[in-house]
Amino acid sequence: MSTIATRARTMGTRAMAGNALAACLLVLAGAQGCAAEPTAAEVVEKHGKAIGGAEAWRKIDAMVWVGHVESAQAPAQFVLALKRPNKTRFEIRGGSQQAVRIFDGNRGWKVRSAQGKPSLTPYTPEEDKFAHDEQVIDGPLIDCEAKGITVVMEGTDEVDGHKAYRLGVTLPSGSSRREWIDAQTYLDIKSERQSRNAAGQAHLVTVYYRDYREVDGVRLPFVIESGEGMARAGERLVIDRIQMNPPLQDIMFAKPPSMRGSEEAARPTAAPPYGFRPAPMQ
Repeated sequence: MSTIATRARTMGTRAMAGNALAACLLVLAGAQGCAAEPTAAEVVEKHGKAIGGAEAWRKIDAMVWVGHVESAQAPAQFVLALKRPNKTRFEIRGGSQQAVRIFDGNRGWKVRSAQGKPSLTPYTPEEDKFAHDEQVIDGPLIDCEAKGITVVMEGTDEVDGHKAYRLGVTLPSGSSRREWIDAQTYLDIKSERQSRNAAGQAHLVTVYYRDYREVDGVRLPFVIESGEGMARAGERLVIDRIQMNPPLQDIMFAKPPSMRGSEEAARPTAAPPYGFRPAPMQ
């Protein structure tokens, strides 16, 4: 009987130990599951490090992207020139059509050429506002406080199977957007903003960022997909090469000559003045 009693006591002790261990594991799992999410400031800091660090980005005053567009329409090639503080020039060519969008930091213009007939029009107020808001070169999160940009943590979501932190971003103009930062890599993977089309109708613009690569110490997405609303992206920009700090003259970002003065001067440039020439269309 003593042997049986001893075994019973041993089994009881083991059972209690097992229950205690299970209880500890449950507490530990609960503690891990309830771990506090990082603050917006922590996400912004880690994001900055993930894309190369603020110091590396501050050294970049200009960039040129050369690439092509994949969409349901005819294929096209583009050249995008960016210069601080917020100058942009975007040239795109597809078939017999060419277009240029220029912003000098205060005002913008559009040049379109179809079948050899160019036209020059100013940006709409909505386009001017958007161009003013854009943080060219390094985006809204690098040095956000110095830029007067407010960033708040809104929560977490799943984007393309990845956990992502959803940040609410308010720009100095009062415009707002959302940015999703991958919880593992701390790279941008998605953004959303409200916009208006030519008819003045509001719609949601969704952008996805993919295929990050390092260029001169910073990381950039080489595939950018955009679309309207919650639908999957309808247009895909593929970057073929990037040049950092090329010598870009301000004249590139100035208002094109008046159509009445010279039609040829208003045409999109066949050979961009910054040294890149898109490859011939196939």
